[in-house]
Amino acid sequence: WPTARFAVMSGDAAASTLAEIKLKQLERAGKRVDEKQKKELVESVRATYEHQTDPRYAAARLWVDAIIDPAHTRDALIWALEAAALNPEVREFKTGVLQT
Repeated sequence: WPTARFAVMSGDAAASTLAEIKLKQLERAGKRVDEKQKKELVESVRATYEHQTDPRYAAARLWVDAIIDPAHTRDALIWALEAAALNPEVREFKTGVLQT
């Protein structure tokens, strides 16, 4: 759907976690970061995260097959289930003897 997001966590939660990682990296490198810089870093990470979890961003990189109109969800599900039903049986994979 055009309004969907695909992410494990919200933008705010991810921003604080990812910004904390970046701050630790900067501290290990010996750089001092004040509160203003921390807030700017969190906001920058949040904006990037929100942008990159947009379905149009994913579609531009071929991470998703399509962005469907919510009104066409039923048709898309029917098509996907019909395609999955045509999947041939996969035989057991045997590697044989591996020598190292």
